[in-house]
Amino acid sequence: MTFSHELTYDASPEQVLDMLADPAFRERVCDSLHVLRKQVTVEGRGAGMRVVVDQTQRADGVPSFARAVVGDEIRILRQESWDGPTRGRLSVSIPGKPGTLDGTVSLAATAGPTAQTAQTVQTVAGRIRVKVPLVGGRLEGLVADLMHAALRVEERVGRDWLRGGH
Repeated sequence: MTFSHELTYDASPEQVLDMLADPAFRERVCDSLHVLRKQVTVEGRGAGMRVVVDQTQRADGVPSFARAVVGDEIRILRQESWDGPTRGRLSVSIPGKPGTLDGTVSLAATAGPTAQTAQTVQTVAGRIRVKVPLVGGRLEGLVADLMHAALRVEERVGRDWLRGGH
């Protein structure tokens, strides 16, 4: 299943990259997602930047057909490997479970609502795969829904962060 989500920030790509390179921002996103456990590692900035967010959250709200596969808690491992200041590779996995999202993350400057306003669109795109007979397609849809929800929280936290709320 293909996946795409756009996050929009009233900031330049450089400011958004600075935010994404700050472990405290990544930890605040985890806190806003109410994760049970988290470990955030960020190395470098721009080309060569590596980000690892290892988080565990409750499987509350997960349908019963999926809970049989994931259990009561879901560990999600998000890894980003940036090729430059505006593009990187993304891998999201559920260790020990048959679900992955492999794709890209990119930043692009766009025209803001006024000539004096910079905006950046961060695009997360890729392919979700869940290799479970009979319910794999339904699980892919569930993973997509969970990713969209998590990225909406990340965007909300990011907008606050960029307004100086950190």
